[in-house]
Amino acid sequence: MAWEFRTEPEFEKKLDWIRRFREECIEPLDILHPGRAFHPLDDELGPVVRGLKRQVRDQGLWAPHLGPELGGRGFGQLKLALINEILGSSGWAPVVFGTAAPDTGNAEIIARYGTEEQKERYLQPLLEGECFSCFSMTEPHAGSDPTMFTTRAVRDGDDWVITGRKFFSSNARTSSFVIVMAVTDPDVNPYKGMSMFLVPSDTPGVRVERHVGTLGEGTDEGMHALIHYDGVRVPGDALLGGEGQAFAIAQTRLGGGRVHHAMRVVGQCQKALDMMAERSLSRETQGSRLADKQLVQADLAESYAQLTQFRLFVLYTAWQIDEYQDYKRVRKDIAAIKFLTPKVLHDVVYRSMHLHGALGVSNEMPFAAMWNGAAVMAVVDGPTEVHKITVAREVLRGREPAPGLWPTQHLPARREWARERLEDLCRNQ
Repeated sequence: MAWEFRTEPEFEKKLDWIRRFREECIEPLDILHPGRAFHPLDDELGPVVRGLKRQVRDQGLWAPHLGPELGGRGFGQLKLALINEILGSSGWAPVVFGTAAPDTGNAEIIARYGTEEQKERYLQPLLEGECFSCFSMTEPHAGSDPTMFTTRAVRDGDDWVITGRKFFSSNARTSSFVIVMAVTDPDVNPYKGMSMFLVPSDTPGVRVERHVGTLGEGTDEGMHALIHYDGVRVPGDALLGGEGQAFAIAQTRLGGGRVHHAMRVVGQCQKALDMMAERSLSRETQGSRLADKQLVQADLAESYAQLTQFRLFVLYTAWQIDEYQDYKRVRKDIAAIKFLTPKVLHDVVYRSMHLHGALGVSNEMPFAAMWNGAAVMAVVDGPTEVHKITVAREVLRGREPAPGLWPTQHLPARREWARERLEDLCRNQ
């Protein structure tokens, strides 16, 4: 029987190095340049960030989500989860380690479904950290419901012509290319009638109508976009994977990504809990420390228990993915951690922010971005409600209704069964 909660010593050394490196080398970027992680490097930051990336490569930790054949280590989801837990409390760390979304998911699907030419043109620059990419799937009228997508890709000779609008396309502002999901066969089931295309961002007809920010960002400051694909012509070899494979490709991309998001949130929550504990020990009011107030103690206990439960659930889900190599088999738990992610982040961050009083809601503490993240995580990669429905359906799968009027655990009926069973046992003694 193998049932351990320990990390192998050699990998624990790697995790220790990542923690120190994040604290000593990356956090200065987070503090002084918090909004520039996904922008092209200038003369000021370029040498610094490239130097940090070289150190990550020297440790064999660059793009750890990819296999050795693509320059990664093939760590698997469990080890990736432990890495992302450390990187999660930093905005710059995923960029420095080559694990930033949406680039990680985009690289993964190009590696799995792309042709050799596509890998050379699009994947290699991503792996080298030379560019950013955009994933363009959701639509203004449909959100993430693929059955309502209307963006079309129509054959015209050897080419495809893409027409439609996509909303909240991540990283569109600085991306070198876009992965677009479009309907290629409207006459079949939507899940079999869509395809994905690799489109350079400067292709004629790719028009960013506006950049979209999240809560607290100014007009036209955001990294997401409403994109109008206005008769965008791409060659036949722009098709990623087979025709009609878009939904299957998307699910491959999103499964592991949800684990990564969840563990990054674990890292953020741990930071919030640490700040909460420090505040409770540092602040006094009405004759005693906040740490001595029972309501504060209750909030500390709730945050610790909630975070610990969630962390173990995410790690167990990652372990299952590694063990079974089958995302469908782990679908229920992937969906469960997805809808728990914003809830845990919301609760732990709010308690910590509230304990800091006026300072907590000011721009002199880092709570604003963390608080915003809770709302964002509730809608990205599918809204919370959709994932709850998935979990409920999986829980009910294979179960049957009670065979008669009363539940199977109805005590009067159980007592009668128990009497008869005990009588049989006595007779057989």
